Amino acid sequence: MSDLQDVDQLLEERGVHHTLDAFVTGVSFDRAAKHAAFALGDGTLRLVTLADAADWRSVAAHDGGVLALAPDCAPTGFVSGGDDGKLQHVAPDGTIATIADFGGKWVDHLATHADAKGRGLLAAAVGKYVHLFDERGQKLKQFAHPSTVTGIAFDAKGKRVAASHYNGASLWFVASKSDAPRVLEWKGSHTSIAINPAGDHVVTAMQENALHGWRLTDSQHMRMSGYPGKSKFIAFTKSGKWLASSGAEGIVLWPFTGGGPMGKQPLEMASGDQALCTAIATHPQHDVCAAGFDDGLVVLADINSGRVLPAAAPGRGSVSALAWSPDGTWLGFGTDTGFAALIDFSKR
Repeated sequence: MSDLQDVDQLLEERGVHHTLDAFVTGVSFDRAAKHAAFALGDGTLRLVTLADAADWRSVAAHDGGVLALAPDCAPTGFVSGGDDGKLQHVAPDGTIATIADFGGKWVDHLATHADAKGRGLLAAAVGKYVHLFDERGQKLKQFAHPSTVTGIAFDAKGKRVAASHYNGASLWFVASKSDAPRVLEWKGSHTSIAINPAGDHVVTAMQENALHGWRLTDSQHMRMSGYPGKSKFIAFTKSGKWLASSGAEGIVLWPFTGGGPMGKQPLEMASGDQALCTAIATHPQHDVCAAGFDDGLVVLADINSGRVLPAAAPGRGSVSALAWSPDGTWLGFGTDTGFAALIDFSKR
């Protein structure tokens, strides 16, 4: 990968990029895969219509940094959370509507879910609470936790929402009238969370450079350690066979077949450049993972074949945001220096 022009071939031939004026805190695509949005630390969003990806529009969304970004429950549009305490709906044309104002309390994390009938759920983490809204932005309920919520995720059917926090995680049935969670305990600071596609495993990243998991069928604990850095990004592949994670000098993939990763060694890909993997995003259809590194390198890894393909050269700052479009045809990424890019994989 010494020839940077070759490393940048995908970006230059299939991509569009801009150097923005602030830290890229997030990137997301809407559910229809028609629009992309980049969240920035200066409170603005950059909205892109993918049919004309050269046109990037700046929208002032928050008074302060954008802390969270997710696709709206509807086919188009986004939701964002900021350190101004506002939960915003962002239409593709840039129109902003406030869903909720939490009085200056940071809206740290967002998760959304939508079914085939157009019904949806929006979860927003604010301090110790997860606030649950329907697809129209109407408040349904809130869930209290013992400490600040550090990550949230819906299961594949949208029946449960999980939240990570200090000393473990909580798993809630969204339609339950009792509002009593299943508590998943493990001492320490848990910083993000993921649920596998089958809904029978929950995994968190921890402050102490490790992952911890629970097999829900029998409450079996799973300890995944050995990371040289903190794993800020964790995600299951579409098949559920692998859990991809950042925090090492390459992509660390834990096998989740045959009962989970206990007693098994992880697969490591795209390592060897002595750069730390800072972001990962699993493909929505295939066992493929995109990874970004602290030197700015972005690669694609085909887990089954072992092939690694460079997508963007290093030298543009640490990759801080990474996401696939729902149809898997676009990859978006951004860095802490304000570099942001979209790559179109639908081109032949």
